[in-house]
Amino acid sequence: MVMGSLREETQVVVIGSGPGGYVAALRLADLGKDVLLIEKRDRPGGTCLLEGCIPSKALINAVEIKEAALGAEDFGLKFTGMEIDPKRLRAWTDDVVQGLSDGVKGLLKRRGVTVIQGHARFTSATTLDIEGGEVSGIDFEQAVIATGSSLNRLPAGIVQSVWSSADALKLEAVPGSLLVVGGGYIGLEMGLVYQGLGSDVSVVEFFPRLLMGADYDLVDVMVKQVSGRLGEIMVDSKVESIAETEGGGFDVSISHDGATVEKHYDQVLVAIGRRPNTDDIGLQNTKVKSDGQGFVITDEECRTDEPTIFAIGDAAQGPMLAHKASREGKVAAEVIAASDAVFDNRAIPAVVFTDPEIAWTGLTEREAEEQGVAVNIGRFPLSALGRARTLGRTDGLVKVIAEPETDLILGVGIVGPMASELIAEGTLAVEMGATLEDLLVTIHPHPTLSEAILEAAEVAAGAAVHINPPRKVR
Repeated sequence: MVMGSLREETQVVVIGSGPGGYVAALRLADLGKDVLLIEKRDRPGGTCLLEGCIPSKALINAVEIKEAALGAEDFGLKFTGMEIDPKRLRAWTDDVVQGLSDGVKGLLKRRGVTVIQGHARFTSATTLDIEGGEVSGIDFEQAVIATGSSLNRLPAGIVQSVWSSADALKLEAVPGSLLVVGGGYIGLEMGLVYQGLGSDVSVVEFFPRLLMGADYDLVDVMVKQVSGRLGEIMVDSKVESIAETEGGGFDVSISHDGATVEKHYDQVLVAIGRRPNTDDIGLQNTKVKSDGQGFVITDEECRTDEPTIFAIGDAAQGPMLAHKASREGKVAAEVIAASDAVFDNRAIPAVVFTDPEIAWTGLTEREAEEQGVAVNIGRFPLSALGRARTLGRTDGLVKVIAEPETDLILGVGIVGPMASELIAEGTLAVEMGATLEDLLVTIHPHPTLSEAILEAAEVAAGAAVHINPPRKVR
Protein backbone atom coordinates (compact mmCIF):
# COMPACT_ATOMS: atom_id res chain seq x y z
CA MET A 1 0.00 0.00 0.00
CA VAL A 2 1.43 3.35 -1.09
CA MET A 3 0.17 6.36 0.87
CA GLY A 4 1.21 9.99 0.89
CA SER A 5 2.13 12.07 3.91
CA LEU A 6 -0.33 14.95 3.54
CA ARG A 7 -3.76 15.12 5.15
CA GLU A 8 -6.49 17.42 3.86
CA GLU A 9 -9.67 18.91 5.33
CA THR A 10 -12.77 19.85 3.37
CA GLN A 11 -16.46 20.47 3.71
CA VAL A 12 -17.46 17.89 1.09
CA VAL A 13 -15.51 15.09 -0.52
CA VAL A 14 -16.78 13.39 -3.68
CA ILE A 15 -15.39 9.93 -4.46
CA GLY A 16 -15.37 9.31 -8.20
CA SER A 17 -15.33 11.68 -11.18
CA GLY A 18 -17.85 10.00 -13.48
CA PRO A 19 -21.05 11.69 -14.74
CA GLY A 20 -22.46 11.58 -11.22
CA GLY A 21 -19.36 12.56 -9.28
CA TYR A 22 -18.05 15.44 -11.35
CA VAL A 23 -21.56 16.90 -11.72
CA ALA A 24 -22.05 16.72 -7.95
CA ALA A 25 -18.67 18.40 -7.39
CA LEU A 26 -19.43 21.21 -9.83
CA ARG A 27 -22.89 21.84 -8.36
CA LEU A 28 -21.50 21.83 -4.82
CA ALA A 29 -18.85 24.37 -5.80
CA ASP A 30 -21.49 26.57 -7.42
CA LEU A 31 -23.46 26.41 -4.16
CA GLY A 32 -20.47 27.70 -2.21
CA LYS A 33 -19.05 24.51 -0.77
CA ASP A 34 -15.36 23.68 -0.42
CA VAL A 35 -15.02 20.48 -2.46
CA LEU A 36 -12.39 17.77 -2.91
CA LEU A 37 -12.84 15.23 -5.70
CA ILE A 38 -11.01 11.89 -5.48
CA GLU A 39 -10.34 9.87 -8.64
CA LYS A 40 -8.29 6.68 -9.06
CA ARG A 41 -7.56 7.26 -12.75
CA ASP A 42 -5.20 9.83 -14.18
CA ARG A 43 -8.05 11.78 -15.82
CA PRO A 44 -11.68 12.52 -14.96
CA GLY A 45 -14.81 11.27 -16.68
CA GLY A 46 -15.38 7.83 -15.27
CA THR A 47 -16.18 4.64 -17.14
CA CYS A 48 -18.88 6.25 -19.28
CA LEU A 49 -16.54 8.77 -20.82
CA LEU A 50 -13.26 6.87 -20.79
CA GLU A 51 -14.24 3.32 -21.74
CA GLY A 52 -18.00 3.12 -22.12
CA CYS A 53 -20.72 5.38 -23.47
CA ILE A 54 -18.60 7.85 -25.41
CA PRO A 55 -16.02 5.66 -27.20
CA SER A 56 -18.66 3.03 -28.00
CA LYS A 57 -20.99 5.63 -29.52
CA ALA A 58 -18.12 7.07 -31.56
CA LEU A 59 -17.52 3.62 -33.06
CA ILE A 60 -21.25 3.05 -33.53
CA ASN A 61 -21.52 6.33 -35.42
CA ALA A 62 -18.67 5.33 -37.74
CA VAL A 63 -20.30 1.99 -38.53
CA GLU A 64 -23.70 3.62 -39.06
CA ILE A 65 -22.17 6.03 -41.59
CA LYS A 66 -20.67 3.07 -43.42
CA GLU A 67 -23.97 1.15 -43.41
CA ALA A 68 -25.86 4.25 -44.59
CA ALA A 69 -23.42 4.70 -47.46
CA LEU A 70 -23.85 1.08 -48.53
CA GLY A 71 -27.63 1.32 -48.21
CA ALA A 72 -27.72 4.47 -50.33
CA GLU A 73 -27.51 2.35 -53.47
CA ASP A 74 -31.28 1.92 -53.12
CA PHE A 75 -31.55 5.68 -53.72
CA GLY A 76 -29.30 5.62 -56.77
CA LEU A 77 -26.13 6.57 -54.89
CA LYS A 78 -23.40 3.99 -55.34
CA PHE A 79 -20.09 4.10 -53.49
CA THR A 80 -17.01 2.12 -54.45
CA GLY A 81 -13.62 1.71 -52.85
CA MET A 82 -14.81 2.12 -49.26
CA GLU A 83 -12.13 1.08 -46.79
CA ILE A 84 -11.95 0.96 -43.01
CA ASP A 85 -8.74 2.17 -41.37
CA PRO A 86 -8.93 0.82 -37.79
CA LYS A 87 -5.84 2.79 -36.73
CA ARG A 88 -7.32 6.15 -37.77
CA LEU A 89 -10.71 5.20 -36.34
CA ARG A 90 -9.10 4.35 -33.02
CA ALA A 91 -7.15 7.63 -33.04
CA TRP A 92 -10.31 9.61 -33.78
CA THR A 93 -12.19 7.91 -30.95
CA ASP A 94 -9.29 8.59 -28.57
CA ASP A 95 -9.35 12.27 -29.57
CA VAL A 96 -13.08 12.47 -28.80
CA VAL A 97 -12.54 10.97 -25.36
CA GLN A 98 -9.49 13.11 -24.61
CA GLY A 99 -11.26 16.31 -25.62
CA LEU A 100 -14.25 15.63 -23.39
CA SER A 101 -12.07 14.57 -20.46
CA ASP A 102 -10.00 17.73 -20.81
CA GLY A 103 -13.26 19.67 -20.83
CA VAL A 104 -14.32 18.14 -17.52
CA LYS A 105 -10.89 18.86 -16.07
CA GLY A 106 -11.19 22.49 -17.13
CA LEU A 107 -14.65 22.85 -15.59
CA LEU A 108 -13.42 21.47 -12.27
CA LYS A 109 -10.41 23.78 -12.25
CA ARG A 110 -12.43 26.90 -13.04
CA ARG A 111 -14.92 26.05 -10.29
CA GLY A 112 -12.14 25.66 -7.74
CA VAL A 113 -12.65 21.94 -7.18
CA THR A 114 -9.45 20.26 -5.97
CA VAL A 115 -8.84 16.88 -7.61
CA ILE A 116 -6.84 14.25 -5.70
CA GLN A 117 -5.67 11.04 -7.30
CA GLY A 118 -5.89 7.79 -5.37
CA HIS A 119 -8.16 5.08 -4.00
CA ALA A 120 -10.36 6.22 -1.12
CA ARG A 121 -11.53 4.09 1.81
CA PHE A 122 -13.70 5.23 4.70
CA THR A 123 -12.10 4.86 8.12
CA SER A 124 -15.05 6.51 9.88
CA ALA A 125 -18.13 8.58 9.09
CA THR A 126 -15.95 11.68 8.64
CA THR A 127 -12.53 10.38 7.57
CA LEU A 128 -10.95 8.72 4.55
CA ASP A 129 -7.61 7.09 3.87
CA ILE A 130 -6.18 7.61 0.37
CA GLU A 131 -3.99 4.99 -1.27
CA GLY A 132 -1.76 5.64 -4.29
CA GLY A 133 -1.38 9.41 -4.15
CA GLU A 134 0.36 12.30 -2.41
CA VAL A 135 -2.49 12.80 0.06
CA SER A 136 -2.73 10.22 2.85
CA GLY A 137 -6.20 11.04 4.09
CA ILE A 138 -9.09 13.47 4.25
CA ASP A 139 -11.20 14.81 7.09
CA PHE A 140 -14.63 15.85 5.82
CA GLU A 141 -18.02 17.03 6.97
CA GLN A 142 -19.98 15.24 4.27
CA ALA A 143 -19.15 12.77 1.50
CA VAL A 144 -20.70 11.62 -1.76
CA ILE A 145 -20.03 8.07 -2.94
CA ALA A 146 -19.89 8.17 -6.74
CA THR A 147 -17.60 5.22 -7.33
CA GLY A 148 -19.52 3.86 -10.32
CA SER A 149 -19.39 0.27 -11.48
CA SER A 150 -17.11 -2.30 -13.09
CA LEU A 151 -17.60 -5.15 -15.52
CA ASN A 152 -18.71 -8.36 -13.88
CA ARG A 153 -15.84 -10.73 -13.22
CA LEU A 154 -15.46 -13.62 -15.62
CA PRO A 155 -16.76 -16.96 -14.31
CA ALA A 156 -14.21 -19.40 -12.92
CA GLY A 157 -12.65 -21.51 -15.63
CA ILE A 158 -13.05 -18.89 -18.39
CA VAL A 159 -9.70 -18.00 -19.97
CA GLN A 160 -8.68 -14.44 -19.21
CA SER A 161 -7.56 -13.64 -22.77
CA VAL A 162 -11.15 -13.24 -23.95
CA TRP A 163 -12.30 -9.66 -24.45
CA SER A 164 -14.31 -7.51 -22.11
CA SER A 165 -16.22 -4.60 -23.61
CA ALA A 166 -13.37 -2.34 -22.49
CA ASP A 167 -10.91 -4.51 -24.42
CA ALA A 168 -13.13 -4.43 -27.50
CA LEU A 169 -13.22 -0.62 -27.43
CA LYS A 170 -9.45 -0.49 -27.80
CA LEU A 171 -9.93 -1.65 -31.40
CA GLU A 172 -6.56 -3.39 -31.46
CA ALA A 173 -7.72 -5.94 -34.05
CA VAL A 174 -10.77 -6.86 -36.11
CA PRO A 175 -11.14 -10.64 -35.78
CA GLY A 176 -12.44 -12.73 -38.63
CA SER A 177 -15.04 -14.32 -36.36
CA LEU A 178 -16.33 -13.08 -33.00
CA LEU A 179 -18.62 -14.67 -30.42
CA VAL A 180 -20.44 -12.24 -28.13
CA VAL A 181 -21.46 -13.83 -24.84
CA GLY A 182 -24.40 -11.81 -23.54
CA GLY A 183 -27.37 -10.44 -25.43
CA GLY A 184 -27.80 -7.27 -23.42
CA TYR A 185 -27.23 -3.75 -24.70
CA ILE A 186 -23.44 -3.82 -24.31
CA GLY A 187 -23.03 -7.11 -26.16
CA LEU A 188 -25.37 -6.15 -28.98
CA GLU A 189 -23.89 -2.68 -29.46
CA MET A 190 -20.32 -3.95 -29.60
CA GLY A 191 -21.27 -6.97 -31.68
CA LEU A 192 -22.84 -4.75 -34.33
CA VAL A 193 -19.78 -2.49 -34.27
CA TYR A 194 -17.47 -5.38 -35.07
CA GLN A 195 -19.88 -6.75 -37.67
CA GLY A 196 -19.74 -3.37 -39.33
CA LEU A 197 -15.95 -3.43 -39.19
CA GLY A 198 -15.85 -6.79 -40.96
CA SER A 199 -16.14 -9.54 -38.35
CA ASP A 200 -18.51 -12.49 -38.67
CA VAL A 201 -20.38 -12.02 -35.37
CA SER A 202 -22.54 -14.49 -33.43
CA VAL A 203 -24.37 -13.91 -30.15
CA VAL A 204 -25.19 -16.35 -27.36
CA GLU A 205 -27.67 -15.37 -24.64
CA PHE A 206 -28.64 -17.33 -21.52
CA PHE A 207 -32.20 -15.98 -21.40
CA PRO A 208 -34.95 -16.83 -23.92
CA ARG A 209 -34.79 -13.40 -25.55
CA LEU A 210 -32.34 -10.62 -26.27
CA LEU A 211 -32.64 -7.40 -24.25
CA MET A 212 -34.86 -8.92 -21.59
CA GLY A 213 -35.55 -5.52 -20.03
CA ALA A 214 -37.24 -4.06 -23.11
CA ASP A 215 -40.70 -4.69 -24.57
CA TYR A 216 -40.79 -7.58 -26.98
CA ASP A 217 -42.40 -5.71 -29.89
CA LEU A 218 -39.57 -3.17 -29.88
CA VAL A 219 -36.83 -5.80 -29.63
CA ASP A 220 -38.40 -7.95 -32.35
CA VAL A 221 -38.09 -5.13 -34.89
CA MET A 222 -34.40 -4.75 -34.10
CA VAL A 223 -33.72 -8.49 -34.14
CA LYS A 224 -35.42 -8.84 -37.53
CA GLN A 225 -33.19 -6.14 -38.97
CA VAL A 226 -29.88 -7.37 -37.54
CA SER A 227 -30.46 -11.09 -38.08
CA GLY A 228 -29.21 -10.81 -41.64
CA ARG A 229 -26.05 -9.10 -40.46
CA LEU A 230 -25.18 -11.49 -37.62
CA GLY A 231 -23.98 -15.06 -38.12
CA GLU A 232 -26.02 -16.74 -35.39
CA ILE A 233 -28.24 -15.58 -32.54
CA MET A 234 -28.45 -18.37 -29.96
CA VAL A 235 -30.92 -17.58 -27.16
CA ASP A 236 -31.85 -19.81 -24.24
CA SER A 237 -28.27 -21.05 -24.47
CA LYS A 238 -25.25 -21.31 -22.21
CA VAL A 239 -21.51 -21.22 -22.75
CA GLU A 240 -20.14 -24.29 -20.98
CA SER A 241 -16.44 -23.74 -21.62
CA ILE A 242 -13.98 -21.57 -23.52
CA ALA A 243 -10.53 -22.89 -24.35
CA GLU A 244 -7.75 -21.01 -26.12
CA THR A 245 -6.21 -23.05 -28.93
CA GLU A 246 -2.54 -23.31 -29.84
CA GLY A 247 -3.14 -22.15 -33.39
CA GLY A 248 -4.99 -19.07 -32.21
CA GLY A 249 -8.61 -18.41 -31.40
CA PHE A 250 -10.96 -20.18 -29.03
CA ASP A 251 -12.88 -23.44 -28.94
CA VAL A 252 -16.26 -22.79 -27.31
CA SER A 253 -18.71 -25.35 -25.96
CA ILE A 254 -22.31 -24.10 -26.09
CA SER A 255 -25.52 -25.73 -24.81
CA HIS A 256 -28.15 -24.87 -27.42
CA ASP A 257 -31.45 -26.44 -28.52
CA GLY A 258 -31.05 -29.38 -26.15
CA ALA A 259 -27.57 -30.30 -27.34
CA THR A 260 -23.99 -29.24 -26.73
CA VAL A 261 -22.19 -27.90 -29.78
CA GLU A 262 -18.50 -27.12 -30.25
CA LYS A 263 -17.57 -24.05 -32.25
CA HIS A 264 -14.36 -22.16 -33.02
CA TYR A 265 -14.04 -18.36 -33.02
CA ASP A 266 -11.09 -16.06 -33.59
CA GLN A 267 -12.13 -13.98 -30.57
CA VAL A 268 -14.71 -14.05 -27.77
CA LEU A 269 -16.26 -10.99 -26.16
CA VAL A 270 -17.88 -11.53 -22.76
CA ALA A 271 -20.48 -8.88 -21.88
CA ILE A 272 -22.34 -10.15 -18.83
CA GLY A 273 -23.25 -6.97 -17.00
CA ARG A 274 -21.75 -4.72 -14.36
CA ARG A 275 -21.43 -4.54 -10.57
CA PRO A 276 -21.15 -1.53 -8.21
CA ASN A 277 -17.71 -0.46 -7.02
CA THR A 278 -18.54 -0.59 -3.31
CA ASP A 279 -16.68 -3.66 -2.04
CA ASP A 280 -13.36 -1.95 -1.29
CA ILE A 281 -14.21 1.53 -0.02
CA GLY A 282 -14.43 0.84 3.71
CA LEU A 283 -18.21 0.86 4.12
CA GLN A 284 -17.83 -1.53 7.06
CA ASN A 285 -16.37 1.39 9.02
CA THR A 286 -19.58 3.39 8.61
CA LYS A 287 -23.33 2.89 9.08
CA VAL A 288 -23.84 2.79 5.30
CA LYS A 289 -25.92 -0.21 4.27
CA SER A 290 -25.98 -2.01 0.93
CA ASP A 291 -28.22 -4.67 -0.58
CA GLY A 292 -27.21 -8.21 -1.50
CA GLN A 293 -25.68 -7.07 -4.79
CA GLY A 294 -23.51 -4.33 -3.31
CA PHE A 295 -25.69 -1.34 -4.23
CA VAL A 296 -25.80 1.31 -1.50
CA ILE A 297 -29.27 1.87 -0.04
CA THR A 298 -30.37 5.53 -0.11
CA ASP A 299 -33.51 7.59 0.33
CA GLU A 300 -34.98 10.09 -2.16
CA GLU A 301 -32.45 12.70 -1.02
CA CYS A 302 -29.60 10.29 -1.87
CA ARG A 303 -28.79 9.94 1.84
CA THR A 304 -27.41 6.69 3.22
CA ASP A 305 -28.00 5.37 6.74
CA GLU A 306 -24.87 7.31 7.73
CA PRO A 307 -26.00 10.96 8.13
CA THR A 308 -22.75 12.37 6.72
CA ILE A 309 -22.60 10.17 3.63
CA PHE A 310 -24.58 10.25 0.37
CA ALA A 311 -24.47 7.83 -2.59
CA ILE A 312 -25.34 8.32 -6.25
CA GLY A 313 -25.07 6.71 -9.68
CA ASP A 314 -24.11 3.09 -10.27
CA ALA A 315 -22.98 2.73 -6.65
CA ALA A 316 -26.57 3.31 -5.51
CA GLN A 317 -29.71 1.33 -6.25
CA GLY A 318 -31.59 1.90 -9.49
CA PRO A 319 -30.76 1.81 -13.21
CA MET A 320 -27.04 1.94 -13.96
CA LEU A 321 -27.29 4.89 -16.36
CA ALA A 322 -25.11 7.99 -16.69
CA HIS A 323 -28.03 10.41 -16.91
CA LYS A 324 -29.57 8.98 -13.74
CA ALA A 325 -26.21 9.50 -12.00
CA SER A 326 -25.99 13.12 -13.13
CA ARG A 327 -29.48 13.89 -11.85
CA GLU A 328 -28.70 12.26 -8.51
CA GLY A 329 -25.45 14.22 -8.32
CA LYS A 330 -27.38 17.48 -8.51
CA VAL A 331 -29.92 16.31 -5.94
CA ALA A 332 -27.22 15.25 -3.46
CA ALA A 333 -25.35 18.53 -3.92
CA GLU A 334 -28.46 20.61 -3.31
CA VAL A 335 -29.45 18.61 -0.24
CA ILE A 336 -25.94 19.03 1.19
CA ALA A 337 -26.20 22.77 0.55
CA ALA A 338 -29.50 22.84 2.51
CA SER A 339 -31.70 23.29 -0.54
CA ASP A 340 -34.97 21.44 -1.11
CA ALA A 341 -34.32 18.64 -3.58
CA VAL A 342 -35.41 15.03 -4.00
CA PHE A 343 -34.90 12.37 -6.62
CA ASP A 344 -38.57 11.85 -7.39
CA ASN A 345 -38.38 11.53 -11.16
CA ARG A 346 -41.23 9.57 -12.71
CA ALA A 347 -39.25 8.43 -15.73
CA ILE A 348 -35.64 7.49 -16.45
CA PRO A 349 -35.17 6.93 -20.19
CA ALA A 350 -33.23 3.90 -21.42
CA VAL A 351 -31.58 3.70 -24.84
CA VAL A 352 -29.96 0.84 -26.74
CA PHE A 353 -27.78 2.09 -29.59
CA THR A 354 -28.35 -0.83 -31.92
CA ASP A 355 -29.43 -0.32 -35.52
CA PRO A 356 -32.30 0.46 -35.35
CA GLU A 357 -32.11 2.15 -31.96
CA ILE A 358 -34.47 1.19 -29.13
CA ALA A 359 -35.59 3.60 -26.41
CA TRP A 360 -38.24 3.58 -23.72
CA THR A 361 -39.30 5.67 -20.76
CA GLY A 362 -41.79 5.43 -17.92
CA LEU A 363 -43.98 2.34 -17.64
CA THR A 364 -43.33 -0.36 -20.23
CA GLU A 365 -45.99 -2.65 -21.63
CA ARG A 366 -44.27 -5.65 -20.05
CA GLU A 367 -44.22 -3.98 -16.64
CA ALA A 368 -47.91 -3.11 -16.96
CA GLU A 369 -48.73 -6.76 -17.65
CA GLU A 370 -46.58 -7.99 -14.75
CA GLN A 371 -48.15 -5.47 -12.35
CA GLY A 372 -51.70 -6.03 -13.59
CA VAL A 373 -52.05 -2.36 -14.57
CA ALA A 374 -54.72 -1.64 -17.19
CA VAL A 375 -53.33 0.52 -20.01
CA ASN A 376 -54.38 1.96 -23.33
CA ILE A 377 -51.69 1.59 -25.99
CA GLY A 378 -51.43 3.46 -29.26
CA ARG A 379 -48.95 2.14 -31.84
CA PHE A 380 -47.86 3.90 -35.01
CA PRO A 381 -45.63 2.19 -37.59
CA LEU A 382 -42.85 4.21 -39.20
CA SER A 383 -43.87 2.71 -42.54
CA ALA A 384 -46.78 5.17 -42.46
CA LEU A 385 -44.58 8.19 -41.70
CA GLY A 386 -43.45 10.48 -44.50
CA ARG A 387 -40.09 11.41 -43.00
CA ALA A 388 -39.20 7.77 -42.35
CA ARG A 389 -39.88 6.97 -46.00
CA THR A 390 -37.66 9.83 -47.19
CA LEU A 391 -34.88 8.37 -45.04
CA GLY A 392 -35.44 4.88 -46.35
CA ARG A 393 -35.87 3.79 -42.71
CA THR A 394 -39.38 2.47 -42.21
CA ASP A 395 -38.27 -0.30 -39.85
CA GLY A 396 -39.77 0.71 -36.54
CA LEU A 397 -42.68 1.95 -34.50
CA VAL A 398 -43.64 4.32 -31.71
CA LYS A 399 -46.05 3.43 -28.96
CA VAL A 400 -47.65 5.60 -26.32
CA ILE A 401 -48.94 3.97 -23.13
CA ALA A 402 -51.72 5.80 -21.29
CA GLU A 403 -54.04 5.33 -18.32
CA PRO A 404 -57.45 4.36 -19.76
CA GLU A 405 -59.65 6.55 -17.56
CA THR A 406 -57.62 9.77 -17.41
CA ASP A 407 -55.51 9.50 -20.60
CA LEU A 408 -52.45 10.25 -18.42
CA ILE A 409 -49.31 9.26 -20.33
CA LEU A 410 -47.53 6.51 -18.43
CA GLY A 411 -44.81 5.51 -20.87
CA VAL A 412 -43.41 5.74 -24.40
CA GLY A 413 -41.48 3.16 -26.40
CA ILE A 414 -39.65 3.66 -29.70
CA VAL A 415 -37.70 1.49 -32.11
CA GLY A 416 -36.28 3.15 -35.19
CA PRO A 417 -33.82 5.79 -36.34
CA MET A 418 -33.02 8.54 -33.82
CA ALA A 419 -35.00 6.84 -31.06
CA SER A 420 -32.33 8.08 -28.65
CA GLU A 421 -33.23 11.68 -29.48
CA LEU A 422 -37.01 11.24 -29.74
CA ILE A 423 -37.40 9.62 -26.32
CA ALA A 424 -36.75 12.93 -24.54
CA GLU A 425 -40.22 14.18 -25.54
CA GLY A 426 -41.77 11.04 -24.09
CA THR A 427 -39.80 11.47 -20.88
CA LEU A 428 -40.95 15.08 -20.57
CA ALA A 429 -44.56 13.99 -21.14
CA VAL A 430 -44.37 11.42 -18.33
CA GLU A 431 -42.44 13.74 -16.01
CA MET A 432 -44.88 16.65 -16.35
CA GLY A 433 -47.99 14.47 -16.09
CA ALA A 434 -49.10 15.15 -19.65
CA THR A 435 -52.20 13.55 -21.16
CA LEU A 436 -52.92 12.30 -24.66
CA GLU A 437 -54.70 15.59 -25.34
CA ASP A 438 -51.52 17.51 -24.49
CA LEU A 439 -49.67 15.62 -27.21
CA LEU A 440 -52.56 15.85 -29.65
CA VAL A 441 -52.71 19.66 -29.49
CA THR A 442 -48.92 20.10 -29.60
CA ILE A 443 -47.96 20.95 -33.17
CA HIS A 444 -45.10 18.75 -34.35
CA PRO A 445 -43.04 19.98 -37.33
CA HIS A 446 -43.55 18.22 -40.65
CA PRO A 447 -41.95 16.17 -42.06
CA THR A 448 -40.08 14.82 -39.04
CA LEU A 449 -39.67 11.60 -37.11
CA SER A 450 -41.12 13.34 -34.04
CA GLU A 451 -44.54 13.26 -35.70
CA ALA A 452 -44.64 9.53 -34.93
CA ILE A 453 -45.14 10.37 -31.25
CA LEU A 454 -48.12 12.56 -32.13
CA GLU A 455 -49.48 9.86 -34.41
CA ALA A 456 -49.16 7.17 -31.72
CA ALA A 457 -50.97 9.43 -29.25
CA GLU A 458 -53.76 9.87 -31.81
CA VAL A 459 -54.09 6.11 -32.12
CA ALA A 460 -54.31 5.77 -28.33
CA ALA A 461 -56.97 8.50 -28.26
CA GLY A 462 -58.99 6.83 -31.01
CA ALA A 463 -58.36 9.75 -33.34
CA ALA A 464 -55.92 8.23 -35.84
CA VAL A 465 -55.70 10.06 -39.16
CA HIS A 466 -52.86 8.45 -41.09
CA ILE A 467 -53.62 4.80 -40.39
CA ASN A 468 -56.96 3.05 -40.59
CA PRO A 469 -58.80 2.75 -37.28
CA PRO A 470 -59.61 -0.76 -36.00
CA ARG A 471 -62.65 -2.32 -37.62
CA LYS A 472 -65.77 -2.07 -35.53
CA VAL A 473 -67.27 -5.37 -34.49
CA ARG A 474 -70.94 -5.57 -35.52
